[in-house]
Amino acid sequence: MILGAGIGGASLAHALLQRAPRLKLALLEAESRPGYHTTGRSAAFYAETYGGPGVQPLSSASKAFLQRPPAGFCETPILSPRGALHICRAGQTLEALEAEFRQGGIACEHLHGEDILRKAPRLRAQWAEAAIWEPGCSDIDVAGLHQSYLRSARRAGADLVTDARAAAVAQRGDWRILTPAGEFRAGALVNAAGAWADEVAALAGVAPIGIEPLRRTILVAEVQPEAPTGLPLVIDSGGSLYFKPDAGRLWISPHDETPDVPRDVQPEEMDVAVALDRFERMCDWPVRRILSSWAGLRSFAPDRLPVLGPDPEAPGFHWCAGQGGWGIQTAPAASAGAAAMLLGEAPPAAYAGIDAAPYLPARFR
Repeated sequence: MILGAGIGGASLAHALLQRAPRLKLALLEAESRPGYHTTGRSAAFYAETYGGPGVQPLSSASKAFLQRPPAGFCETPILSPRGALHICRAGQTLEALEAEFRQGGIACEHLHGEDILRKAPRLRAQWAEAAIWEPGCSDIDVAGLHQSYLRSARRAGADLVTDARAAAVAQRGDWRILTPAGEFRAGALVNAAGAWADEVAALAGVAPIGIEPLRRTILVAEVQPEAPTGLPLVIDSGGSLYFKPDAGRLWISPHDETPDVPRDVQPEEMDVAVALDRFERMCDWPVRRILSSWAGLRSFAPDRLPVLGPDPEAPGFHWCAGQGGWGIQTAPAASAGAAAMLLGEAPPAAYAGIDAAPYLPARFR
């Protein structure tokens, strides 16, 4: 039984049924449609370095799957080339970031002046002195990936039950989960509840880990002139802003991480205003109007690494949570590892080199 059908739960269901086709599996989703809160509110890019050295092994191991999905898995490509330009304000340096890229074996190039402006011509001069070009960054078809995982799981026999938020969870031999959609039983329970992961653990009588939801804001801006299709993802290495093109518009985020609570989070006017102010200071690019905005919850464990595997103090209770803002780009590797642990098997060869220890719940016990 998996609680949560966002990218974590959906990818795990796919991975489990690929390895154990006869497994009886159900996905219980609290909302009326899967992926409503976080998966469906992603900035939709794959950057192998995103999340830092602790997350990169999962991102790197997921790349082959995302670039070349199994036959029949999806109808359209998951990744499309974008490239990322990591910039900094005049007087700051990119040495630490470049060293991290090099250590991780990530292809990158140091750029200056005119080379930067050829890729992002609207940057103001103080933001165009030095940059790192990451050619391997791609856009992700998040909806396509998520729906492909769900479709694969259902095709393999998984039951998807929506409007099934857990109201009570108890272990009496097997796990019993009471929801508005009925009562369900399972021998093993996976907590893939995103921002609600600690709440689910508490319902089950399992010690919470300290997973905290942080709010991230994105706005869609109409700019003049329109954003060119070939514009890369532009990221302030200092963490104040990023933006990328979409159909002539720009997606802009102030890169905020505001502590929040598990809920249907909405954008705050102040966060939208901060994003606009930072963008105008970074770019000479008039914003004609804001077309829309949204916010999502990115959930982090205290050490900002995913929590994947069995809880050592609660037999039959597994975690697939705390995936922050990189749960989509790490889904293939994270789900493969989590599935192997659930089934008591060795991970697939493609992920055999990943050390699972940094992600195990045992590190908090």
